Amino acid sequence: MYLGVDYYPEHWDIFMIDDDLIRMKEMGVNIIRIGEFAWHLMEQTEGNFDFSMFDYVIKKAEEYNLDIMFGTPTATFPAWLAKKHPSILSEDQFGNVRVFGGRRQYCFNSKHYLEYSLKIVKKLVEHYKGEKRIKHWQIDNEFGHEGSDLCYCKQCEKAFQNYLKQRYLTIDQVNETYGTIFWGQTYNDFSEIPVPKPTITTHNPTLKLDWARFRSYSINEFAKKHIELVRKLKGKHQKVTHNFFGGFFDKCYDQNEMSRQLDYVSYDNYPVWGGLKEPITPAHIAMTHDYIRGLKQDNYWIVEELMGAQGHDVIGYLPRPNQAKMWSYQAMAHGCNNLLYFRWRGMTKGAEQFCFGIIDHDNEKGRKYEEVKSFFNDIKNHKDIIDSKINADIAVLYDFDNIWSWKSQQQSKEFNFTNELLRLYSPFYELNTTIDVLSIEKDFNNYKVVVLPVMQIINEELKHRIDLYLQNGGTVIFSYRAGIKNRDNNINFEEIIPCQVREMTGIRIKEVESLQHGQEVTITGVGLYEGKVGVCGVWRDLIIPETAEVLYQFTDKFYGTHACITRNQYKNGTVYYIGGGVDSTILNELAEEIVINQSIPYISSEAGLEVYRREHNRSQWLIVTNHTAENKTYNSYTFKPYESRIIKKNNNK
Repeated sequence: MYLGVDYYPEHWDIFMIDDDLIRMKEMGVNIIRIGEFAWHLMEQTEGNFDFSMFDYVIKKAEEYNLDIMFGTPTATFPAWLAKKHPSILSEDQFGNVRVFGGRRQYCFNSKHYLEYSLKIVKKLVEHYKGEKRIKHWQIDNEFGHEGSDLCYCKQCEKAFQNYLKQRYLTIDQVNETYGTIFWGQTYNDFSEIPVPKPTITTHNPTLKLDWARFRSYSINEFAKKHIELVRKLKGKHQKVTHNFFGGFFDKCYDQNEMSRQLDYVSYDNYPVWGGLKEPITPAHIAMTHDYIRGLKQDNYWIVEELMGAQGHDVIGYLPRPNQAKMWSYQAMAHGCNNLLYFRWRGMTKGAEQFCFGIIDHDNEKGRKYEEVKSFFNDIKNHKDIIDSKINADIAVLYDFDNIWSWKSQQQSKEFNFTNELLRLYSPFYELNTTIDVLSIEKDFNNYKVVVLPVMQIINEELKHRIDLYLQNGGTVIFSYRAGIKNRDNNINFEEIIPCQVREMTGIRIKEVESLQHGQEVTITGVGLYEGKVGVCGVWRDLIIPETAEVLYQFTDKFYGTHACITRNQYKNGTVYYIGGGVDSTILNELAEEIVINQSIPYISSEAGLEVYRREHNRSQWLIVTNHTAENKTYNSYTFKPYESRIIKKNNNK
């Protein structure tokens, strides 16, 4: 098990290195991560490569028996390169060039940037391919983060038009697919197709979906060339990874494509950052881990785990004592099996002066140092448990085409895809079940429950896969707007909503309503649920049951009674349809009912106490994390605020 820190010795007097490494070793570190922002240090002027500083760092790592993850330094390029080739700089939607400064301000479609970035990577990997202490190469840093997924420059415009030409072959096919007859937008040539910069009203929805696909393609093609080069040159003992970031559903970047090319995926875990008054919810944090694990359906690394408060210009929430350590235990519970903290010491200059680390600017060991040390000392004793494979019974599915389709037409001002996925993820999380968050392309046949949040794009192929899954006895949960669109981001003609899945849901929908901020409608239970009341926001489908059983319904002065939540027996399976943004109380109860009916293991615990099961050698272990500032009790154990513990499960409890 690797336990380490992100270390930037180039930021400090090099003679501090021995003191740093001694204290790291005392803390339990066995790996350091270096180099990912040091291009200029390696190539101060064009073609003059100098790795002597890192040669010295690696020599010191050898002395202290530390392994190394080395980041290729292409996320921040030198000023001389921007001066010589200003075309490498990306451009925002308003035509503003992102000037030198910051990071990741390069254009993924710049031929000059590809050439120079591959050159520095080639020289770096060739220099260190035989270095036994370098065990891992990290490609670039957080591809697509902080708005770098988007560029609207002329290079991207030309590349986008070529991308469309390869996709559609003829301009007539583009016009037919886009429906450009509307508003007279018909193109005579691919060179007439714009990138979706600001215009009056809005751009064609299919154009916007294709633009998102193109942006993802651009990132993945750039990354592919870098990965292929490192693989060609690296030593046999060295592996290749990349560190993905949170907020992935908000980007034009499908990370599944790149993940297939990596030996393992890595993640930068920041449950809170500058400007937030409190962390994101425990369920949200857990979902991000389940997503990262789902990229390769395997355990993963965290190479940046928050310890101190973070912020570039605005400082965020300070993690309470043991809270950051608790997030580390939570990560290990969900499949992380190697973890490095960001960062060893806070920087005194530059944009990250307020991104605090394990050691602060006073350079003294303190509470955070002892917190990391205690985590390392404990977690290394549980390596076999942490390395064990996670097998989930529930799959929550997403499709980036579908996400980008929603992004192109939000439909409700209150709509947010991540929130809607969490709406259906969280009730199962609260029951401490094991969940995989997977791309729709992955096989879901072996799960007991499959959840498809707001899956408005459902084509024939996906319909067939869901149908087969239900034929084999599975349980499916759809939420509102299911199946209304095809892969071209166009509404299905002459089909009644929910298109493609109407028969399996046993319902039809003739009218819908977008609900805005502060606008909620009441839903009431029917049959076994009579007397129960909830609310629905964001959206409502006015459902007419055909073969489905009504569980909850709307009653409206003007539209009468319509179903909100239904259940339908289809072939050998069960299909639920949730026709709006239903509140958590109703969904929590429904999730518990589903889990019990499907004989899915779950654990009841106090709110805010996460209990995650892991299995090793036919024994069950529980990784328990208290996400609250209050004492919590589980069985005979009391957990103090933000306390975490790994305990062996008593099979009688």
